[in-house]
Amino acid sequence: MKADLLLLLTATIWGFAFVAQRVGMSHMGPFTFNGIRFSLGALALIPFLVWGRRKAPKAPRFNLKAYWAPIALTGLALFAGASLQQVGLVGTTAGKAGFITGLYVILVPLLALLWGERTHHAHWIGALLAVVGLYLLSVRGGWIVSPYDLVVLAGAFVWAVHVHLIARYSNLVGPVRLALLQFAICGLLSSAVALLFEPISLSGIGDGLWAILYGSFLSVGLAYTLQVVAQRTANPSHAVIILSLEGAFAALGGWLVLSEVLGPRDLIGAGLMLAGMLISQFWGKPRLKAINPGIQHGQS
Repeated sequence: MKADLLLLLTATIWGFAFVAQRVGMSHMGPFTFNGIRFSLGALALIPFLVWGRRKAPKAPRFNLKAYWAPIALTGLALFAGASLQQVGLVGTTAGKAGFITGLYVILVPLLALLWGERTHHAHWIGALLAVVGLYLLSVRGGWIVSPYDLVVLAGAFVWAVHVHLIARYSNLVGPVRLALLQFAICGLLSSAVALLFEPISLSGIGDGLWAILYGSFLSVGLAYTLQVVAQRTANPSHAVIILSLEGAFAALGGWLVLSEVLGPRDLIGAGLMLAGMLISQFWGKPRLKAINPGIQHGQS
């Protein structure tokens, strides 16, 4: 239940982050926005890492050379997923982007099958309900696939991989340490791309400051860290159902901040997503003990 509540809070923060991302994109390029927010998110976690070290002074020092591969894989996946999503938002609607990104709800259990990890049927039912809910909530008027839609779709595959990487390596590396290092990798890579290909304006950064601060300290520093902590004990296929609720919270954020109206179709979609989460939570409980081998290895 503790892990579920942390994941629900993560989904809430990420949902409202769609509003911040749309506002930020009107003042600066996608890689500039990601470079700043992920770098600040990494800096925000340094005090927590130092505090944890002082709390356990006799703990063995972390050997970066021994864990460089898991850290690099997680950081690169985060960079790829965040970049594809942010670039896709340049040329597609927030509704379509939310629905396409939400397809990782289905992709996570599909990927789990590739390495022989069985997925409880309740997770499949919950995932399907969540996808239908996302469709009702996000898609409006016809379905025309643009290149930007395909970019966001590629990002959905990367996010599914990232969920599994977090589940596999959070205990092995340490949740706060893994969060900080993956943010730093993503921030550095995004900043490098921005310096090479985007015009950077201090006035634009100043105009989008509130969006940057939300994206840095809440969406990145807090929410991604909560995801890492929660997935130490949560089954990935179950966790992704709860995380998919970010679409419902994105709609709520649009209503509160951007004066977008939630109609009957939107409410039905949000209700289906909630039903998917509850089905996964209660019917899928017996499988929650079958944490994937990566997490068991990290605890040993």
